[in-house]
Amino acid sequence: MNERRSIVDFGEPEKEKSIIKVIGVGGGGGNAVNHMYREGIHDVSFVLCNTDAQALNDSPVPVHLQLGNEGLGAGNKPEKAREAAEESIEDVRNMLSDGTKMAFITAGMGGGTGTGAAPVIARVSKELGILTVGIVTIPFRFEGEKKIDQALDGVEEMSKHVDALLVINNERLREIYPELSILDAFGKADDTLSVAAKSIAEIITVHGLINLDFNDVKTVLKDGGVAIMSTGYGEGEGRVKKAIDDALNSPLLNDNDIFNSKKILLSISFSGEKGNNKGSLMMEEMNDVNDFMAKFDTKFEIKWGLATDPELGDKIKVTILATGFGIEDVDGMNSHIKKHTQEENERRAEEEEKAAERRARRERIYGGDGKTSKYKRRPNEQPHQETYAGRERAPRRGRGEGGRAQGAPRAHIRRRRQDVEVQTPSPHIHLPPGRP
Repeated sequence: MNERRSIVDFGEPEKEKSIIKVIGVGGGGGNAVNHMYREGIHDVSFVLCNTDAQALNDSPVPVHLQLGNEGLGAGNKPEKAREAAEESIEDVRNMLSDGTKMAFITAGMGGGTGTGAAPVIARVSKELGILTVGIVTIPFRFEGEKKIDQALDGVEEMSKHVDALLVINNERLREIYPELSILDAFGKADDTLSVAAKSIAEIITVHGLINLDFNDVKTVLKDGGVAIMSTGYGEGEGRVKKAIDDALNSPLLNDNDIFNSKKILLSISFSGEKGNNKGSLMMEEMNDVNDFMAKFDTKFEIKWGLATDPELGDKIKVTILATGFGIEDVDGMNSHIKKHTQEENERRAEEEEKAAERRARRERIYGGDGKTSKYKRRPNEQPHQETYAGRERAPRRGRGEGGRAQGAPRAHIRRRRQDVEVQTPSPHIHLPPGRP
């Protein structure tokens, strides 16, 4: 068993603290952060959180946080990872209390650590007043229903503790990249996570001609609910419109209509290289931007900016980030909610049926009023011990008419409507035959 470790920094060079932190939780989130760290993102710090000490040791990211004491992983059990994260709650709080203003929490949903621990870390981040954005993936269909259900449960829990939640359905990647091998498909899922975090972070950290700063991004993301994000590229004639259409038609939008959102952030990038007129954005091309924004109602909150990226060459890149969707807008969540609702209804119906059976059983034994019913003898029913007294004795010989001794005692029977009361001579008096 490994000794518990707190936040460990393996010699990252001293530099000015960034206000943006990207936190990879579990295997999927860790892979995305490893990729981002190698690629490099301007003015962003990275932290890896995992219940698996070996995965932390194998990562190039300098700052690690082991969750829990064991360091042996969560065994695909979210509840175990949740407990480990709660165990390390002070370490999580300390990790975030360094001037961080915005935290991206990346995780793959459906496994143990990402599903169970990411919501706990997000909760602490939001409690500290940090703008908290979750970026998570949900499984490919071939990974099975159990893992998908576990992932969607994790998405629901995550949505309670973030300002905005971006959900990437891996199954959609099959539509975009059908030729990928299984290994490459999982790699592409991790890469998509990192691209999403990088795109949002660099809107803030990379200064543009029309700048989008932290507060602009905060306006769009703060209490934004479920978010969708897409990037499109355009080249040649009408390239701005092509880039916008490409972004709007991306499978990563999960069939959500961007015009149903509440807040929009639009970033347009071009190369801006001197001497490259094709790479520059022309004033006439801005008409396509204006036409796009005119489609939104005036009540929409729209932030937009222009930035340069020398690597684009003659292309235009458009990034759209939209917020204000509900948890039901997450791809696959509607059927998941319906399934859980149906299961809950069936469970309740079964409980009600069992309760009715138990109630009927009680009433059979104790009566309908909940009290023990008093047993009453039927009119023609005789008590066992007094049966002999209910029979009229034969006439006795003696003085009197008809051979009956006058005044001789006999059994008297008085019948009531419901009960039978039997009067008999005292059992202690024995009269000899023929005597009064």
